Amino acid sequence: MTEVETIIQGAPHAVGRRKLVIRRFLRNRVAVVATVVLLLVFVAAFVLPHLLPYSYTDMDPDLSQKLQPPSSKHWFGTTLSGEDVLAQTLHGLQKSLIIGFPAAFLSAIIATIAGALAGLLGGWTDRVIMWICDLLLVIPSFIMIALFAPKTKGNSSLLLITLLIAFFGWMISARIVRGLSMSLREREFVRAARYMGASTWSVIITHVVPNIASILIIDTTLAVGGAVMAETGLSFLGFGVQPPDVSLGSLIGRYSSSALNYPWTFIFSGAFLITIVLCTNLIGDGLRDAFDPSAKRARAKQRGKKAKETAA
Repeated sequence: MTEVETIIQGAPHAVGRRKLVIRRFLRNRVAVVATVVLLLVFVAAFVLPHLLPYSYTDMDPDLSQKLQPPSSKHWFGTTLSGEDVLAQTLHGLQKSLIIGFPAAFLSAIIATIAGALAGLLGGWTDRVIMWICDLLLVIPSFIMIALFAPKTKGNSSLLLITLLIAFFGWMISARIVRGLSMSLREREFVRAARYMGASTWSVIITHVVPNIASILIIDTTLAVGGAVMAETGLSFLGFGVQPPDVSLGSLIGRYSSSALNYPWTFIFSGAFLITIVLCTNLIGDGLRDAFDPSAKRARAKQRGKKAKETAA
């Protein structure tokens, strides 16, 4: 059988599995609602700022509008300097999304390449890659990012923060990919491809990645929340997004001291942060159940067992 015939015969099966996964995901109402909410968050971050009468740096010339609670003029209220909290929150949300999502995707790409190479090639390649993984896992990554991130300003700073978060976030995923690749390298189709002279890169693209795609999708989705939280922590401590730019973390850090007296300056940034992390985790759970229904049954069984132990 030729390779073209194999692809043609395998295509209906792949399409059928894709439809089945989508159908399972759509039956998970919580995951669907989380997806819709996350899409609305993206729309709010990248569309609404262009429709507002204020930018995140504009100050209301009316002195009576300084540090005012939410009103019809300023929906999220104003800061001590008279800046519109809604404009600041949306701009900070945009920066956190610009950093968090690309960092998670870059981390997944690095993990896939490193893990697949280690699993397929073995030998000294495997030992070197795993040594690098172990080394990066013991290095205090937060401190390393904090040392390098503030060195640049503006868009260069955003790019550097994204790259640093991705660089220090791929190791655990790479170990998972390595284990899966080690099991795949003994499969007939991989051995046949290598026997016919296919390059390692070709084997990774055509055989390894399609067979671990479900794990990668789930892992990347869950990693988004971690990347956003990492950026928030850095910005909260002053090592992430630098003034005059803002992110959710820098806004939370700036107004945390006034959270009790003027809660509107703090609460909306915190609410958006919680929403992003919660939605990405719920979507990740929904994808895991869609790709592997047994995982949902196992978790339900575990919860039932814990409930019985508690009742006893």
